[in-house]
Amino acid sequence: MATTAPTRRAPLRPLLAAAVLIGTVLAALLTAAGPASAHAALTGSSPADGAVVATAPREVTLGFSEHIAMGDDSIRVLEPSGKRADAAKVRDTSAGGKVSYAVDLLADLPNGTYTVAWQAVSADSHPISGAFTFSIGAPSATSVSLPDGAAGGGAVGVLYDVARYVAYAGFVLLVGGAAFVLLCWPRGASVRPVQRLVAYGWVALTAATLAMLMLRSPYTGSGELADAFDLGGLQDVLETKTGTALVSRLLLLGVAALFVAVLFGAYAQRQHADPADDESGDDENGRDENGGEGRDARRKDLTFGLAVGGSVVSAGIAATWALSEHASTGIQTGLAMPVDVLHLLAVAGWLGGLAALLTALHRAPALDPSAVRKFSRAAFVCVVVLAVTGLYQSWRQVGSWSALTGTDYGRLLIAKVVLVAALVAIARASRRWTAQLAEPVNEADEADGPDETDGADAPGEAQESDGTGAGDDPVRAAQLARQRAAMATVRRKKARDADPVRTRLRRSVLVEAGVAAVVLAVTTVLTATEPGRTEQEAGRSPAASAGQSGAPSRSEGPAEVEVPFDTGAANGKGTVRLTLGPAAPGGNELHVWVAAADGKPLDAPEVRVSFTLADKQIGPLPVTLAKVAAGHWSAASVQIPMPGEWQVKVTVRTSDIDQTTVDEHVRIG
Repeated sequence: MATTAPTRRAPLRPLLAAAVLIGTVLAALLTAAGPASAHAALTGSSPADGAVVATAPREVTLGFSEHIAMGDDSIRVLEPSGKRADAAKVRDTSAGGKVSYAVDLLADLPNGTYTVAWQAVSADSHPISGAFTFSIGAPSATSVSLPDGAAGGGAVGVLYDVARYVAYAGFVLLVGGAAFVLLCWPRGASVRPVQRLVAYGWVALTAATLAMLMLRSPYTGSGELADAFDLGGLQDVLETKTGTALVSRLLLLGVAALFVAVLFGAYAQRQHADPADDESGDDENGRDENGGEGRDARRKDLTFGLAVGGSVVSAGIAATWALSEHASTGIQTGLAMPVDVLHLLAVAGWLGGLAALLTALHRAPALDPSAVRKFSRAAFVCVVVLAVTGLYQSWRQVGSWSALTGTDYGRLLIAKVVLVAALVAIARASRRWTAQLAEPVNEADEADGPDETDGADAPGEAQESDGTGAGDDPVRAAQLARQRAAMATVRRKKARDADPVRTRLRRSVLVEAGVAAVVLAVTTVLTATEPGRTEQEAGRSPAASAGQSGAPSRSEGPAEVEVPFDTGAANGKGTVRLTLGPAAPGGNELHVWVAAADGKPLDAPEVRVSFTLADKQIGPLPVTLAKVAAGHWSAASVQIPMPGEWQVKVTVRTSDIDQTTVDEHVRIG
């Protein structure tokens, strides 16, 4: 009987406490997070923002920087009285590489200022919204009450987010569990608990994908759960990029089902075959007595085929995320999408293999120590791939140090890095028990009898060894065989649980799995959060929202505010001074001056300004600026539709990759 040197108890309580602490910090970050900004942007409209037209147009057209998902109620045109002025039927008018959507207007519209409010979901699945105004005849006072609710919110949004998390979890279990069997523990293909784990992953991913496909229409449109069963809405979804990706995923899952069937069928049988049969039928070159390929060669061919086929299918399923979410938009998409596929596969290989290892340690009657060591090496490779691909993704999605700490995406990314670091530290503790794992498990198995995957003793063997006359009764012989198998399983379980190193390894891996589940949750939230590079929001703190850094403007004169900014780059600090007059509903003249830290005019490559009235859900209303001189921009007619405490945001870009957004509040009227 093998013995192991006494080992110090693993520091599991401190690790569990650290996991709880990290989870608490994560919850605080998620609670403090505000709504995400949009990846797609409104590039133009007809009529233009603030335009005054002589006669009522037949339609309102909106242009966007990328394709978005819109429903029939996604564009709303409101009269000065707040009454709907559109036909509530959105048309896709994209042509010539330009993305645009239009809605027809009703006839005989009165003169005055009209508010156009829109909501949609961008190409990377983010809910987006905005508003602007135009006037017929002449500007007028307006009083609008926009409908509540935004794209991607409510009960449908919650269900969609749950389905998104279940899809990721299913992918991790399916791919990681299968990889663990092929690379680390081939005999695990015949172990029922491992089989169930991989099968549950396939079922979860398939069910979640179907749910996302059904919920996509109300998620991007009405927000009503009943619309999930609208066949017309489903048909519209199938024509979108996200719908195509979801359908492609379902088709690939059909191929994955065949892969799983072969893995736990023919492959498991060949791995579970009696080695003596192979030795008696194959020569020293691995060929049988007839000169054909031996069993060992056929087994290797099957393993190679499953490895290649499984890799292709897994990469294809991962690509359905890369083609429809963050990696498919923004800069360097040609490189970002394959990097995202590698990132997802590394996550699945590490976390899914960890789940399979945990299952084997708790449920399997025997686990080869070599399988644990192989997984340890495979996990190290996955961590290296995660580090490299994650570093690139972080640079691409964040872009600057200020965005890392000043945006929701950056803070979530920091939380994920901390969690992954904790996971690596726990894995290092697990390696201590892996190195001391007792070797003679298989000897004990053979001494105790067959395991749960080998089946019961043959009836003939039971009859020969039984002295009760059961040989004449096949039913009795089968009953005795089942009893012997059950007793052997109990003995093996006792022997397995008596190994202190194995017990500590199980506990350590269990903590790893718990932290891994939190990492997966943060990853899911990151996929639904706007990347920090696209818009840095420096004024999300309560003090900034309350306008404590600047006093509101007076209603009887022009509004003037001055706000510092910092893009986080060299020479990226300065101030923005803005004047708006007469700061009243209707037309206003806007001037923006940007100065460097030394007070000299800063000729920034790009400056953007928008206005938002949060309590009325109006905006952001973008302003088209004209450059007057170095560091000076202006707009002659900025239409502010109604009085209130408006938030003005100014985005300053100082280089190709460095920009920041600051905000302030001004009172209109």
